[in-house]
Parts: sequence; structure tokens; C-alpha cells
Amino acid sequence: MIPNLRAALERRLGTTVQAARALSGGDINDAFEVSLESGERIFVKTHPNPPRGMFEAEACGLRWLDEAGAVRVPQVLALSDEGPAYLALELLTPGKRVDGFDEELGRGLAALHAHGAPSFGLDRDNFIGRLPQSNAAAGDWPSFYWRRRLEAQLRLAINRGLIDSGTGREFTALERVLADRVGPAEPPSRLHGDLWGGNLHVDDGGRPCLIDPAAYGGHREVDLAMMRLFGGFGPRVFAAYEEAWPLSPGAEERIPLYQLYPLLVHVNLFGGAYVASVKRALSKCV
Repeated sequence: MIPNLRAALERRLGTTVQAARALSGGDINDAFEVSLESGERIFVKTHPNPPRGMFEAEACGLRWLDEAGAVRVPQVLALSDEGPAYLALELLTPGKRVDGFDEELGRGLAALHAHGAPSFGLDRDNFIGRLPQSNAAAGDWPSFYWRRRLEAQLRLAINRGLIDSGTGREFTALERVLADRVGPAEPPSRLHGDLWGGNLHVDDGGRPCLIDPAAYGGHREVDLAMMRLFGGFGPRVFAAYEEAWPLSPGAEERIPLYQLYPLLVHVNLFGGAYVASVKRALSKCV
């Protein structure tokens, strides 16, 4: 850990940093387990030159999800978006999953979503991975999903030469019918926003905990579709969710539609290897 980060933490937390151990697993930030003079251990992520507001946005997302009291998230201890930039969180030492872990997660997600949001969007923009994510509110879900999610990432991918014009025309065709594809109207749900298996954590009590959100108010099927994209969630999670809050008819057919956004994000983060997946999902939507 660099000395100026250590000094910044000590000033903010009012205690001495005794030790710092580098952690692996992140592809954007450096992460440390930090031991304090008090005996407490905390988690700290840092970046030498992060996008402006990145750590503040993550902290706000964690607090916003925590308001629902539905699924545990790490508590925010301190942050700075200026040199050195860091986010200090409660350290969640992983434990062994308790019996009924999947059921607890499914019910907790249903409760998180049902807690709701004031609008489709959020009162501040944030990030998904390292990409900016606009959360400017829209009056209805189809408008929000197109303008703030699909169109924004599509335009970026086209500008980078990652998506061809033919695929762009298929997205234009999707825009024309999107209102008929998104499913029955529902009020905005409180979404994690980036719910892949790597952002599910097991806490020291063996219970589910969510980390690294890209939170906003949106359609609840977005989180559920993302969970199915890369695996990591057992069938009992989805069954318990359905038991707690049944999905609208046709939800299974809408999974490719709601996977389009994270797939476009992956194109823009990691390159053309994900374009074929975008095309396959898109072919099931138009």
C-alpha cells in the first residue's frame, strides 16, 4: 500500500494502519485487507486515476440498496475520489454457506426489488465496470431501457468499430417494437444492476451479501437475466424468488432482451469476442 493512501486512511479513520495485505480478484481496482490499531480489519479498494466520482457512486449505490434491508451489503466506512482515491468498506470474511442459502438469496432479492425506487433511473449517474452509466430518469421503462441502456452502449460500440452497421440496423428494428417486448408494465424495482456471480459474496455467517453495485430503478427482470448470463446462481434461487414474488407471464422469453445490456457492456469493456453473443440475443428479440 502506498504511503499517501495509508496516511489518508489514518486521517479519515482516526486510527493507525498496522498492516495491509493485497487481495486478488478485481480487474479495475487494487484491493487490500487493512488491519487497524483497534484490531478491526477493513476492506479498501483504490485506483491511481479513477473516473471522477466512481467511488462516491459505488458508496451511494451500497447505501441505497441497504435502505431496503433485504440483502446484506458491506457498510461504507470512508471514501475519497481525489488523490489518493479509495473506498473503505466493512470487511466481509467469507464463510461456509448455510443451509437454505439459495432460498434466502431468492427471497432477499424479491424483497429488494419490491422495495421499489422513485423512478426508472436514479438521482445520480454511476458506473458499470469502468464505463459511465447514465441514470437520468425516464417516464416509462421502454424509453429508459432504450435511451439510457441499449442505445448508449450501442453507440459506444459502433463508434469504436466493434458493432457493424447490419447489427446496428437490427437494433433500430428492436427500438420500434421494444414497447411490445419488455413485458407488462411494473413499477420501478430497486436493482443491483450488475448482478453476476462475482458480485455475490458469502459473509462470515454463511449468508448472502451483494457487492459492487451499479444500482438504479428499473425492471426487476434485468437483475434476474444478468444472473443467468454467466452462471453462479442455483435453480433454487430463482424458484424462491418466484415463490416470493411471481414474475409476469413471458419472463423466460424476455431473458435475451434483458441480457443485451450486459452483453453490450462486455463488448465495450473486453472487445469483439462478445459480439456474437449480442447477435444471438438480439435475434431472439426482434
